[in-house]
Formats: sequence, C-alpha cells, structure tokens
Amino acid sequence: MKTLVVFYSRSGTTKRVAREVAEALSADVDEVIDKKSRKGILGFLRAGYDATRGKTTEIEFEKDPFDYDLVVIGTPVWNGRVTPAIRTYLLRNREKIKNAAFFCTCAGRLGKCLEQMEKILGKRPVLRKILVRKKLEEGIKELVEGLKALSDPNL
Repeated sequence: MKTLVVFYSRSGTTKRVAREVAEALSADVDEVIDKKSRKGILGFLRAGYDATRGKTTEIEFEKDPFDYDLVVIGTPVWNGRVTPAIRTYLLRNREKIKNAAFFCTCAGRLGKCLEQMEKILGKRPVLRKILVRKKLEEGIKELVEGLKALSDPNL
C-alpha cells in the first residue's frame, strides 16, 4: 500500500510524530506550510482564534495525495479544533484522497478536532488516533501498529 504522511506542526511535536510514523511505514512525507505567521505569543493567540472560527489559510505542500492509497494526516489540536492549515489541505484535496487516517497531537484538551477533520473530508477515515503529549511514545507505537494492521492481509 503506497502511503503518504501529511502533517502541519507549529511547535514540532506533530512533525516528530509524522516523521516517526513515515519511517516505520516506509511512507512518503509531506509537510503542510502555513503562509501565515504563527510564531510567538501573538501567533499563538491568532492560531487559536483562527481555529475556533473555522478559518482557512494560504498553504504550501508538495505531493499529490491522489498518487497514494492511504493518506495519514496529522495536526495539532488548537483550542479543541483542527488547525487552519489542515482544514485548508482537506478542503483542497478531499476529492483526491482515496483513504485517510487521522492523528492529532494535544496537551490534553481533545475537543472536536477528529470530528471536524472527518466532516471536512466528507468520509470516514480508516483510523483515528489522539496522541497526548504526556504519553507520546505510547501513542506513536499504537498509531504505527494500527496503520500496519490496515495493510496486513492476515488480519
């Protein structure tokens, strides 16, 4: 199964998870770049506000998700919601994504992020996983195992 791991990361946590997952699955990786500055305290506050309001943003990414059997999409949770960068990615590519799996990283407040991602995509993902920062290693392991099981014909 040809797999792409797509992610947006402000602080680096989601990036770390995405890279470890991609390595474990021998998958391609694609970072979504938000063209709006999210740095510093003002960027942080603006990020939470934009996520809460369901805003989109100008983004850059490289790979076409249509070329993959499975697209694993990762985002941090901002104020209980999906980031504008991943919202925009999903809206732009929902017709191209054949099968999706979602993961979110958070410090504790889960909110509506996974539900929002599913609604934007317009179809049910094959896997959904929340990774809490305090239990990140355990969460990565469970995510990788779940994704590997999807391509195991013996299950």
